[in-house]
Amino acid sequence: MATRDNKEARDFVFHTVKENDVKFIRLWFTDILGNLKGFAITVEELREAMERGKLFDGAAIEGYARHGESDMIAMPDPTTFTLLPWRPKQNAVAKMFCDVLTPEGKPFEGDPRQVLKRNLKRASDMGYTYYTGVELEYFYFKDSIGAQIVDQGGYFDQIAQELGGDLRRETVLTLEQMGISVEYSHHEGAPSQHEIDLRYGDALTIADSIITFKAVVKELATKQGVYASFMPKPIFGVNGSGMHFQQSLFKDEGNAFATKKGQHQLSDIAQKFLAGQLRHAPEITIATNQWVNSYKRLVPGFEAPIHVTWSRGRNDLARIPAHRPGREDATRIEYRAPDAACNPYLALSALLAAGLEGIEKSAPLPPPMEQDAASLTEAERAKLGIKSLPRSLREAIEAAEQGALLRKALGDHTYESFIENKRLEWEQYRTQVHDYEIKRYLPVL
Repeated sequence: MATRDNKEARDFVFHTVKENDVKFIRLWFTDILGNLKGFAITVEELREAMERGKLFDGAAIEGYARHGESDMIAMPDPTTFTLLPWRPKQNAVAKMFCDVLTPEGKPFEGDPRQVLKRNLKRASDMGYTYYTGVELEYFYFKDSIGAQIVDQGGYFDQIAQELGGDLRRETVLTLEQMGISVEYSHHEGAPSQHEIDLRYGDALTIADSIITFKAVVKELATKQGVYASFMPKPIFGVNGSGMHFQQSLFKDEGNAFATKKGQHQLSDIAQKFLAGQLRHAPEITIATNQWVNSYKRLVPGFEAPIHVTWSRGRNDLARIPAHRPGREDATRIEYRAPDAACNPYLALSALLAAGLEGIEKSAPLPPPMEQDAASLTEAERAKLGIKSLPRSLREAIEAAEQGALLRKALGDHTYESFIENKRLEWEQYRTQVHDYEIKRYLPVL
């Protein structure tokens, strides 16, 4: 992982600002739910901000307020500096992600970025660097009011219809201008659904890139008069939108998951890491699938995982993607439950903590699934010891509360704030009268 907050990075910021007539710099961070927040400073304030950070009202940010204390410091990370290509070239606008500090200058325990950094330090202390790639799916709609599609495309369609295809191409070009490498992009399975895959990187860089990615997608869509949505399941009867993480641990510059001789071509470390994620999967699902709507995606028949299984196939919770002969260094574990509406800092923290727990406790890896677990009866799955993912936000909350792993991963402050937020969301949802109930019951009751 590259050294962060170094003099070279700061010098690059000042040079780039001068060369590109930058007038405004947006200081970015997220709330506990992963929503992008921030404020802008002028270039005249940049040097002071880089040295001391900038005060802001933490009480205005979901999950930040603590014991009546509201002042927080946004400390820019110069390695995340980029111009915003869609803004004017004169009096240009740039952004930097920030670490959130207390007024005493200590890392704020409720900052999602700090949560991930704590977990990455745990991995580093064990000798590992956590790398991830990510596949992001999303929809384009005519507006944010109704889920009206803008194209009729399907998997990998190349037909010359698409506003969506043009937007996807412009998004890729914009991301690359911002230093975010894209590996693939294509139309996804549902109408108006698209996917863009970001190239492997260290987990903190990828989490920052996911937040940037979502901002770019939405910004460019708005400019074309359409609306981009990362809602997990916006349309009944078609696939929802997932966010698959490709994961590996590196040690001494080599892939610790790679082996030529291990079972399923997974090293002993990889097997324990995967076993830890499977063991704790129900407990961490609330971090990877944090909304009521997330559980409308995790249902049978739409390619999303619903059982805690693994294989080399495509419908399990975890799968081992194929790699070319001689490329064992590309060995990775794909975790398929998350959706792009989650907070990537918390999701990656939970996934990493579960994997490291598996390594530390030498968790045994269950055998891979040879058939679709959904085709088995409940009794057959029980006999094989196959668990299911939570089926609702309420079940996810209960699963998180029954274990200790998620609290350990997030820390007391973030865990308690996050769970309380989710309890409130479930109660608000539970007490609403929904359109289904009106259509189903009003005519007959």
